Amino acid sequence: MYRKIFPYLQLMRPANMVTAMADVMAGFAIGGCVGTLQFFPTSIHVQHPQQLLWLLLSTICLYGGGVVFNDVFDVTLDRKERPERPLPSGRASLKVAIILGCLLFCIALFAAFYVSISAGIVAIAIAALAVYYDKFGKHTSWGPINMGACRGLNLILGMSCNINLWYVGFIPLIYISAITLISKGEVHGGSKRNYIVAFVLYSIVILGIAILSYLQSTYFYWSLPLLILFGYKIFSTLYIAAQTNEPRNIMKAVKTGVISLIIMDASLAAGFAGLGWGLVVLSLLPLSIYLARKFSVT
Repeated sequence: MYRKIFPYLQLMRPANMVTAMADVMAGFAIGGCVGTLQFFPTSIHVQHPQQLLWLLLSTICLYGGGVVFNDVFDVTLDRKERPERPLPSGRASLKVAIILGCLLFCIALFAAFYVSISAGIVAIAIAALAVYYDKFGKHTSWGPINMGACRGLNLILGMSCNINLWYVGFIPLIYISAITLISKGEVHGGSKRNYIVAFVLYSIVILGIAILSYLQSTYFYWSLPLLILFGYKIFSTLYIAAQTNEPRNIMKAVKTGVISLIIMDASLAAGFAGLGWGLVVLSLLPLSIYLARKFSVT
């Protein structure tokens, strides 16, 4: 039974789904739905915890549906470039994959609308942009922005209780744009220009988080340790990929970048709600790393 289910779990990228949860948890803090008075996570007060659980279900299913359709639309190309993947290898059925993707999107939209109409509208936008990217966006020069917009809206999904700070969504948009740009070299190698642009975008993200945390809250200093860890993880693998320009190291840079979304979200959460909530978000990192060893990330 597990052997039959495993290929479909591979399609859903479980490690990446955990990073989507981190987006929503950070957004919940930015929206002012999390309060913490002290250092320790035990002092955290979460407003509307049921809403958070529904939003987490929504984002898990949105991400799962998006990446399932990514492989559905890429099946012909993957037969040539990545025949080991579930669909081109025949381990997963194309028809079942399509049904799975549609089911995940339906659950995601139901969960989001259960929270609020605004959350439901954001979820619709995420699903639409994800499918558009899977089919068309990735083949265009502005594909990285398309993918980044999905992540930016995912953060805003978590802010459904208060979207006054919606512009914080530009942080993951810029970050994911950089990762998507790097990922273009996973098969045949990247370009020096892409590495330089990615370096600049990474720098803007770190500076942006620091500035927003400083201007919008009194927890600025709690975000600094997490920002340092975040910068070390993403810049070190980017440097190695740029030096060697080998697909193996590029894939590692992309994988590290995706998983490090949790550290980025933790730094945002700490900056807006204190270190306690930041550590709660960061606690998702070991789970994502573990799942990344079992399932593909890129």
